[in-house]
Amino acid sequence: MIEEPPLLTIKRPSRRPTPEQIAAFQGVPTSVVSDAMEGRGALDASVRHLDGGQSLPETVAGPALTAHCGAADMLALWGALKFMQPGDVPVLAFDGHRRSALFGDRVMGMMRNAGVAGVVTDAPVRDGAGVIACGRPVWCSGVTPASPFSNGPGNIGLPVQLAGQRVETGDMVVGDLDGVVIVPFEQIDAVAARVSEILALEEALDAKVRDDNLVVPEHIDALLDSDRVRYVD
Repeated sequence: MIEEPPLLTIKRPSRRPTPEQIAAFQGVPTSVVSDAMEGRGALDASVRHLDGGQSLPETVAGPALTAHCGAADMLALWGALKFMQPGDVPVLAFDGHRRSALFGDRVMGMMRNAGVAGVVTDAPVRDGAGVIACGRPVWCSGVTPASPFSNGPGNIGLPVQLAGQRVETGDMVVGDLDGVVIVPFEQIDAVAARVSEILALEEALDAKVRDDNLVVPEHIDALLDSDRVRYVD
């Protein structure tokens, strides 16, 4: 006989980026963070900002608190409320389920009261206007009026998989209007250093564009002059 699983499995959060590490990603576009990771780390486009940026600061950055809720269930989210710290970004896995919401405005209000910086989920939400009114950015897969169950099983603080990325508690979550990028905990300092380099390069290129220059990469000029391009009249 297969035993029933525990309703919740919890790994207490034990690692967290420093305030300095979090500050290094504040205001940094997700495109730059992804470039600093050589194109990796971005959640797929099914997870997008709920209101198209109306309630979004320039960028949100904070440590992930993971919970695997499973399809159509929110028991793990109820439990995770007890572990949320100010500045956290809960990352709530719903197995990509689209036929019910994970939470609505009241639970979003509870997460706001816990001090979260934002919320990321591969689930829809409900009470969309109320969720937006809570004043914390939410990245989700859409909106539906259907509500979930609270039966479990689920887990809190363990690695989750959503929208094409593995996320662990303590990873850096960076979100803006373009989407969300996850920086693994062990790579935070290296990616932050690379972000600074890329921002400097982009500022130099932006200055040229502002001066009405047509900045075409040299290798494109070389290609257009080579025998690998055929011109036809």
